[in-house]
Amino acid sequence: MTTATPSHTPQAPLRIGTPLRIGTRGSPLALAQAHETRDRLGAAHPHLAVPGAIEIVVIKTTGDRILDRTLAEAGGKGLFTKEIEDALLAGEIDLAVHSMKDVPTVLPQGLDITCLLPREDPRDAWFSRDGATLMELPAGAVVGTASLRRQAQVLARRPDLTVVPLRGNVQTRLRKLAEGEVDATLLAMAGLRRLDLADKVTAVLEADVMLPAVAQGAIGIEARIADAATNRLLAPLNCADTALRVTAERGVLTALDGSCRTPIAALARVLADGSVNMEAMALSPDGRTIVTTSRRFLASDARAAGLDAGAELKGRLPPGIFTAS
Repeated sequence: MTTATPSHTPQAPLRIGTPLRIGTRGSPLALAQAHETRDRLGAAHPHLAVPGAIEIVVIKTTGDRILDRTLAEAGGKGLFTKEIEDALLAGEIDLAVHSMKDVPTVLPQGLDITCLLPREDPRDAWFSRDGATLMELPAGAVVGTASLRRQAQVLARRPDLTVVPLRGNVQTRLRKLAEGEVDATLLAMAGLRRLDLADKVTAVLEADVMLPAVAQGAIGIEARIADAATNRLLAPLNCADTALRVTAERGVLTALDGSCRTPIAALARVLADGSVNMEAMALSPDGRTIVTTSRRFLASDARAAGLDAGAELKGRLPPGIFTAS
């Protein structure tokens, strides 16, 4: 995964489709991210700001169709990207916009994340019907989440709570909370900000309470490596700070062979002196086993530091932890 700079191939065709086609899922959040990408492209390239220059192509993924069970049970992260990547490989779209926390660490041959937009708030947001915090919920209260990472960290702090699967887009999950299906739930602050829903949050969870998912809050743009023209258009949009942080965090995921079946969390921050600090964690789904580590490193060592942190976590975990119930 080369996130710092786009890939260029001398033999690549220079012509791009007209209009430039952006592939995305159809949820309100996915569309907001696609619109942000469109707007940034238009701001960087005036010829793309004219009406009709960019087309947003909505593609329904397997992950969008499966709503009756968690992604871990359904098969993992690629459920939100496969159909979009198939369209990209087939030339039906020119680029794909993803939430980076949904992107597997291994991409199809010929594709790469060639651009990362500036990262939004990576923290998790807490919602409860009665305004209670995580520690204030009564014993036996029901927390809804489809994320094993959130489930594990909730149970690590409150083993007396009941955690149940809660799928659907942001609006659907908030509606289920309001209707009393669950007593509390968690969502990513980044998505809430992009949907102008941040004012509805009960509390923002700091990283020392709920360590975020790898690359949470980051928007990645996937393109064909050989498509030099599209990658040149994307180059001005790439955020080096985000690329650095995401590269380190995804290194942890790579070393742990991470998927939706593995409760893994990591957050890298760029410090004032230009160095990077990263916290990383792996847990059992029931929250009873927690292994943590941290790294401070130079920007040039981001991927190596992530891989090293992930390897340490993997070596300290009990055998079979990710298959435990």
